[in-house]
Amino acid sequence: MTEPAGAVKVRPLEWRDCSELGENYRLAYRERDRGEPIWLHLLGTVPSVPDEVTWFSGLYRAVLAGNAVCRVAEVDGRAVGLVSVHRVGPDRDAENGHVGELGILIHPEHRGRGIGSTLFASVLEACRGTFELVRLSVFSENARGIALYRKFGFVPYGHLPAHARRAGKYYDAELMILDLRAPSPKG
Repeated sequence: MTEPAGAVKVRPLEWRDCSELGENYRLAYRERDRGEPIWLHLLGTVPSVPDEVTWFSGLYRAVLAGNAVCRVAEVDGRAVGLVSVHRVGPDRDAENGHVGELGILIHPEHRGRGIGSTLFASVLEACRGTFELVRLSVFSENARGIALYRKFGFVPYGHLPAHARRAGKYYDAELMILDLRAPSPKG
């Protein structure tokens, strides 16, 4: 059975996602360079394709090793979003191996359509049994992001002034955490 056109399919990360997720990330740099409010931490310059392959290889390896959980949103056969949770410690047995750090990237043309919520629900459920705590940082000005994180049970635990510097302006961040040790709301 095929998905209806425009339908969102959520699935685990696959090797074939490298190119499309890399392009999604490069689009964030274009948004930043146009002065649009892009709420991602970016490098000073756009990474090269070899750099992206290195990043993706590391992400894929972490998934295979059980040190990351990822979910991809696919629309019409293309990867348009990624939520990843990376183990903070070097492995499960490290003192901080039970903590994951969350990141999210949605293609600009697909934002505001509920894809982030769909990805969050899937990745957080998949994190149970792998991580006990999931943390994130979010730009303080990103009200939509903060609302999404709160919707899924994240609570603030700190504030980081001047967390990022972009075009000479400083941006603060809110630190948020989700405790997965409690039973899933699904039962």
